[in-house]
Amino acid sequence: MSIINITKNNFDSEVLKSDGVVILDFWATWCGPCRTLGPILESFSNKNSNVKVGKVNVDEESELAGKFEIMSIPTLIIFKNGEPINKSVGLVSESKIAELIK
Repeated sequence: MSIINITKNNFDSEVLKSDGVVILDFWATWCGPCRTLGPILESFSNKNSNVKVGKVNVDEESELAGKFEIMSIPTLIIFKNGEPINKSVGLVSESKIAELIK
């Protein structure tokens, strides 16, 4: 499954009204660890077609970043059936991402 760009306009339909697991990656273009995490998430997404992965650019979507009190990036927030169930701050491995969604 390809990674979706999440904005305030599609947040409700892609995340809150989504059945199953959604991983949101809060990131920015200038953030080194965020750029490192990108290919890790891409690989995870390709291997886990049942999990939706979305990216939120904190510079473009400050309202969403504020709503979830994002203080450091990258931050991953795991949603299940529209509810946040887990959170991870900083660069993580693919195996750690798999642990987060359990």
